[in-house]
Parts: sequence; structure tokens; C-alpha cells
Amino acid sequence: MRETVHVLSHPLAQSFLTDIRDKDSDRAVVRSRIRALSVLLFYEATRDLPQETMKVATPLAETTGAHVGASVGLVPILRAGLGMVDGILEFLPEARVYHLGLFRDEKTLEPVEYYSRFSEDKPVDIVFVLDPMLATGGSACVAVARLKKWGAKKVKYLGLFAAPEGIRKLSEAHHDVEIYLGAIDSHLNNRGYIVPGMGDAGDRQFSGE
Repeated sequence: MRETVHVLSHPLAQSFLTDIRDKDSDRAVVRSRIRALSVLLFYEATRDLPQETMKVATPLAETTGAHVGASVGLVPILRAGLGMVDGILEFLPEARVYHLGLFRDEKTLEPVEYYSRFSEDKPVDIVFVLDPMLATGGSACVAVARLKKWGAKKVKYLGLFAAPEGIRKLSEAHHDVEIYLGAIDSHLNNRGYIVPGMGDAGDRQFSGE
């Protein structure tokens, strides 16, 4: 696998993934685990964020510290990506949140854009695309292309589950995009769903039984 593809190996990540996969896990559990796993992914994906030094006074003395030295944007792919946002914002509340709505045509399996809200703002230094499922890779490729057209200087992709087909498509279309994943699964079925995966990520979080 390309060195730009990173898969979490932490024991907590594996535990969270198992709970998310379990069809008997209710929505509250699925949302909770997705939130926690998103934080772990974000932690790994931000190891190379630039820093700015600053002076700070403690109750005892003045010392030197550091802050993130880049503007950061989060772009959840609606609707499933919404569950990945809140946990990350607790770690980096100053991050800007933009939304991109894409749905997959069930006949062609191609992504169709129905909503976007970021192009009027000044581009941020680094953008994290948030989408639980990297299946065919179509939506991820469209999202990255839109962000590059907007002027984003650097784009990273964060996902929970991925199929080899989706990784291949995104990597070939955008060689410079680093991909951070919870797990790489076996394959896509004839409906374009990741196997074993978690089913429909949006339904499992928001409207499934």
C-alpha cells in the first residue's frame, strides 16, 4: 500500500471499529464510537501541522510555548461525515467547518453534488475531508477536486472504512492527498457497499433501526 495511506493500529481504534461494525449496536453507540475514532484519526493526521512559538506567563515564570501555525478546515461529506466533526472540534475549536453534499446515483454509482458551502471564503491552509466510507472513491475524488479548485493548499482524507478500489481511485487521481483510515476492508459488493464494512453510515448514525 502507498506510504500516503495510514491505517490506525491502536487497540482502542480496533475496539471502536468492532462496535461500529456490530449490527446490534444502537445509534447512540455507533455515534459515540465514530466520534472517538475520528479524534484518533485527526490526532494522527495532524502530526505535521506547522507550529508558531509564543511566550506565555505561568503563575511562576515566563516560558516559551507553541500554537498551531496554520488555518484548518473540516469538510464533512453530508450526511454521514457530520458524525466525525464534533469530537475534532473539541480538540481544535478554531477550525472552520464547511459542508459538501454528495449522494451516489444508485444506478451509475457516480457521485452527484447537491450542496456546497465554502467557495466564498478565503481558502484555509489545510483541509480535512471527513467521510466514514471510502467505497468507490468517487465522492472523495469530487470533494478533493472541488477543494483544490477553491484554493486549499493541502488536503487530507479521514475515513473509518475503505475498500481497496476506493483507495486506488483516490490515490491515482490525487497523488498528494494523504489518506487516514480506521480499516481497509475486503472489497465492494455489486451495490458499491464496503464488505464487511458497517452498512450505510448515514442510516447507522441518524435514521437506521
